[in-house]
Amino acid sequence: MSTRIAFLSLCSAIAAGPALAQSVQTVKIGHVTPLSGGLAHYGKDTRNAATMAVDDLNAKRLVIGGKRIEFKLEVEDDAADPRQGTAAAQKMCDSNVAGVVGHINSGTAIPAARIYNECEIPFITSGATNPKLTQMGYKTTFRILASDDALGAGVANYTAKELKLKRVAVIDDRTAYGQGVANVFKSAAKSAGIEIVAEEFTSDKATDFSAILTNIKSKKVDALFFAGADGQAGPMLRQMTQLGMEKVRMLGGDGVCTTQLAELSGNSAALSGVVCAEGGASLAKMPGGPAWKKRYDERFPKDYVLFSPYTYDGIMVLADAMQRADSVDPKRYLPKLFDTNYEGVTTKVRFDNQGDLKNAAITLYSYKGGVKTPLD
Repeated sequence: MSTRIAFLSLCSAIAAGPALAQSVQTVKIGHVTPLSGGLAHYGKDTRNAATMAVDDLNAKRLVIGGKRIEFKLEVEDDAADPRQGTAAAQKMCDSNVAGVVGHINSGTAIPAARIYNECEIPFITSGATNPKLTQMGYKTTFRILASDDALGAGVANYTAKELKLKRVAVIDDRTAYGQGVANVFKSAAKSAGIEIVAEEFTSDKATDFSAILTNIKSKKVDALFFAGADGQAGPMLRQMTQLGMEKVRMLGGDGVCTTQLAELSGNSAALSGVVCAEGGASLAKMPGGPAWKKRYDERFPKDYVLFSPYTYDGIMVLADAMQRADSVDPKRYLPKLFDTNYEGVTTKVRFDNQGDLKNAAITLYSYKGGVKTPLD
């Protein structure tokens, strides 16, 4: 070997040294969401956000524990079904993901939380709002938006103090989400002096509400509170209009409160009476909302629904805890989640001892000219 070749070989070895020392480690982040069934549009939205978050993290070329980290997104469909949700959670455990963000439905999040706790995997829900989720005592469970305690009470108080309505019916879709937000609303409404004159039940797959609405119409109600999702709220608004109930207000939580509600209702006359609550500030008032939404729309035009910014922040919060722990091992970085003080797109993320978001805000919306519009 010539002296020049030997010299070049030595230089190459020296240059490669740091790269070899800083080897690449793949870290899997799980995302579980409904990608089939009636809530698939929600799932497409959150999957988009999860993809954005992982791509943004990889662009930073983070070094944790002396290794450059390459994040990989693992996605499972829970179809908003509890059985499929628990199966998806077990798949995440078997895949050795470092953390999970998702399960936007309380009905899937609540049973899945037990599985993640047994596997000791941090789990952040970006949509499930039933208070029970964080009341089960699992130290692996976190919620990155307001719970139904805030949403249901917020709608009830606005109904009594601002709308000054007295007679309200409640329709519950019998999911964990629907039952949770309905119970909170009923309790808060009664405390505010509102009379619950009828309680009806449906399912999250129903499309015909004529019998329920006809019975409610006979009660001469000022409003109905629908504890369910937009896939049922849209047809319900159309049928309310057909039954001459367009002046009866529809009230709801975040399941109703989507940008798609106008289209799903066919922009029916009853849409103008909707008042609904969403956890967090409006996009325009989120710290990073407008800039993030612009990037989202450029990449995924017309896909935005509701829970995507919370999904994005959830993944960023997991990565932030890993960086502060200097470890991607769930057992080592999990304690750091309770010390989170992360400036996210949606808010400054901080968790209480139960895993709920501290100082969680809510925003009330109506639909003006068919456009979802903040009331404040």
